[in-house]
Amino acid sequence: MMQIEWTSVILGVLTLLGGCGWVIDKKKHKQEIESLMADIRQKELDLGTDFVKKFRELIAGPLEEEVGKLRNEVKELRDAIEKVYECPFSSDCPVRQRLQHESRGDE
Repeated sequence: MMQIEWTSVILGVLTLLGGCGWVIDKKKHKQEIESLMADIRQKELDLGTDFVKKFRELIAGPLEEEVGKLRNEVKELRDAIEKVYECPFSSDCPVRQRLQHESRGDE
């Protein structure tokens, strides 16, 4: 009879230790999941940052440069058009006639 009691006690202690181990493993597993989720969020932020850098480098940067060049060309053209009226030959200027012709919508 004494042996049955010791076996029950040993079995109970082992069960208790197993249960504690399971709780500890569960907490450890939860921490690992949280760590992996943080890593995923960081990688998503890095990918987003890389995307923005590449977008600016390959698309936005060249477009901004091209728009700047076009603005300068339009300014130069506007200045040239304004000077047409100061030209001594403005009454018979083919450029002026062409501009007036196009501004009326006649083609």
